[in-house]
Amino acid sequence: MVRVITGILLTVAGAYVALCAVVFLFQRSLIYFPQPRSFGSTGSRMELRTPDALLVLTVKAVPGADAVVYFGGNAEDVSASLPELAAAFPDHALHLLHYRGYGGSSGSPSEAALHADALAAFDRVHAEHARVTIVGRSLGTGVAIRLAAVRPVARLVLVSPYDSIEELASRQFPFLPVRWLLRDKVESWRDAPRVRAPTTFVVAERDEIIPVASSARLLSRFAEGIARWRVVPGVGHNSISDSPDYLPALRGRP
Repeated sequence: MVRVITGILLTVAGAYVALCAVVFLFQRSLIYFPQPRSFGSTGSRMELRTPDALLVLTVKAVPGADAVVYFGGNAEDVSASLPELAAAFPDHALHLLHYRGYGGSSGSPSEAALHADALAAFDRVHAEHARVTIVGRSLGTGVAIRLAAVRPVARLVLVSPYDSIEELASRQFPFLPVRWLLRDKVESWRDAPRVRAPTTFVVAERDEIIPVASSARLLSRFAEGIARWRVVPGVGHNSISDSPDYLPALRGRP
């Protein structure tokens, strides 16, 4: 009997270790879901070369001092967001970054790569526009916050923000040692205290992917008076942009 029980325990332990190994090796395929660029013309496409990648941005050129740089969700074709951003920011030049592996950008996505590319995109845009607003949605809020912590951002807008990917993954996989397995933790809470740009949280009341409590924890990390909170009622994670309250929230209007 002891041998049988020992054998069972060893089998279970082996299966658990194998599961952890699979998750570790393929974790980025569980975080990033690259999408092709499906909207826009040749004139709305801009290329940005970095030392190790060719990045594609969907753009709308508008002369003047004001611009928006947009970082989207983990399964988002950001080119599809151009019309709504143009409606929210009609007087701003728009630059929507396709992450590595997305929309024709070369390479593979990772936390380090996304943050390096965000810096490159901001520096390119800021060289031509004095006031740059950063908009991040879902996954992109972590990219946006870290950028705003180290660059002179005019304003920061966070749609469905989270405290950290580690927190979200631990909630989704409570039976795994996520802390030890996860490579891309995107700990926005670490960067939030350094943000000095006026910040707007745009949160879906019924968000089923990123709990409102996670957004609230992140809000508490910002310095007093920096961030304001806006809940879009009756919508979920993916339907928030369908609400008539969405565009006014992006603009920062009541």
